[in-house]
Amino acid sequence: MERVFVNFSKGITMHISVLASFAFAAIASAQGTVFVGTWPHTIQVIDERQQKVVDKIELASGLPHSLDVSEDHKTLYAATLEKDGFEVIDVATRKATNSFSLREGNKQIRINAWAPDPEGKSIYILYRTAEKKTDRFEIDRTTRFGVVDLAQKKIVRTGEVPKDEEQVGFGFGGSMRFSPDGKYLYVFRNSVLIFDTANFKVVDKIELSKPDIPGMMNIGLGRTLSTIEEPGMVVGVFNSQDPIVHRNIFGIARFDLTRRTFEFAPVGPSAAGMTTLQVTPDRKKGYAVAFNGQGGTRRCEFWEFDLTNNTVTRKKEFDGRARFSFGISSNGKDLYIYGAGYDIEVWDAATLTLRNKIDLNADTVGLVVVPPRP
Repeated sequence: MERVFVNFSKGITMHISVLASFAFAAIASAQGTVFVGTWPHTIQVIDERQQKVVDKIELASGLPHSLDVSEDHKTLYAATLEKDGFEVIDVATRKATNSFSLREGNKQIRINAWAPDPEGKSIYILYRTAEKKTDRFEIDRTTRFGVVDLAQKKIVRTGEVPKDEEQVGFGFGGSMRFSPDGKYLYVFRNSVLIFDTANFKVVDKIELSKPDIPGMMNIGLGRTLSTIEEPGMVVGVFNSQDPIVHRNIFGIARFDLTRRTFEFAPVGPSAAGMTTLQVTPDRKKGYAVAFNGQGGTRRCEFWEFDLTNNTVTRKKEFDGRARFSFGISSNGKDLYIYGAGYDIEVWDAATLTLRNKIDLNADTVGLVVVPPRP
């Protein structure tokens, strides 16, 4: 299919961003480190070359339900569940440099989405509060922005979500991303909202339900978008529908967070479900797992994408777990299947065959791959 270029209102112009190649040869031969959150309160460290656990980081604030890494790959962030907290970890030493809880007495902070700012001084969150009473939990149905100062270890600034956008769980199940200069915060959900980080005012909004794209309607992005190896660029898969016969289609979505530009390239008929798109370091290939059918008849397939031409180049069915997450190694040669089990499956990206299993002896709750230092 041909690529589609769209000119949105408010001066947002979609264009094809030519992804310049970079020194891939050195990265391809090197291998990085995998940080994976596991029960009950641990981050296990896996050396990709050895494909085994080489270290464990115990977290003071509990189970790490989600992980993120800074743009320079020097700092790992973990949001923890039991105490509504955060842990900041130095990647080089694998030591926690900061640990705290946002909980105040009987008042819990329920985080829907979060992202560390580019300077590494604060974490922006979308949250609601829940206060434990004698006989019940009193839940605030209003979602707010919060700025968590890492030095002060508390929320130092808040902002209201616009009333016309407010809904219970706003931001939950979506992604938050900063522009490289930290001036804008993107919230990806049923629509794409761009906020000014100084005052939390909406500066732009992309109505995905009404795209100005011939033959498409109701674009829906996946739960998360993958950051490719270029500051300010994210990529993911989307699902849409044609307005005539309502055929479901999917494609590749690219976002330039600096220029506030967006590109949607339809690929073909969509599957019943699909994981996050994982991109190789040279940005030429992408991988995802597609699901068709339900329950005992569900089929899991690896899909390989040519991201230069936005086409599916290979498909291969495999025995999937009842539920799992999907990742890619730092050199793009291995694919990771993890979750709902005590190990990580390592699949060869070239042959799409199972290569190894890494035993964790614990259930996994999140994974981040950090590439090797240059």
